[in-house]
Amino acid sequence: MPRGKIGRAPPDRKPIDVEIARLRDLDVGALRARWHTVFGRRSPPHLPRHLLFRIMAYRLQADRLGDLDAESQRLLDRSESPEKAGQRAATLARHNVSVRPGTVLGREWNGQMQRVTVLENGFAWKGKTYPSLSKIALAITSTRWNGPRFFGLRDKPSKKEASR
Repeated sequence: MPRGKIGRAPPDRKPIDVEIARLRDLDVGALRARWHTVFGRRSPPHLPRHLLFRIMAYRLQADRLGDLDAESQRLLDRSESPEKAGQRAATLARHNVSVRPGTVLGREWNGQMQRVTVLENGFAWKGKTYPSLSKIALAITSTRWNGPRFFGLRDKPSKKEASR
């Protein structure tokens, strides 16, 4: 049986999945009664059935499998909406990509592998030092590029993100 990071077997998901399936079959009245049992208080009267179900399914999984880490919880707590939390997380992930000196980045361009070494203060390519990956991408392609994107350190934004 596979072991988790701390030497324990991973939790069995089957009982959780069965319990979530049971929740899915409950009507709004039964979900509210179950909420009272689980949380020890009445459910908020304005919550529709689908949100009661989702919150209870989440709580069930979090209790048995573990909840969000502290950083994710803070991100959600500071957000105005789930959409803004997602956008903020994506932005933070994009900006948090950093490479250490000595790292070699590679990118194939026109059938040739281009290798760039990350230096303490810049980047080395073909024996020359450049201040940015964008300058190297320009030298390789003769076209202006976002250097981190060219070397795969950032994802290309979706069409939806680009239209904002």
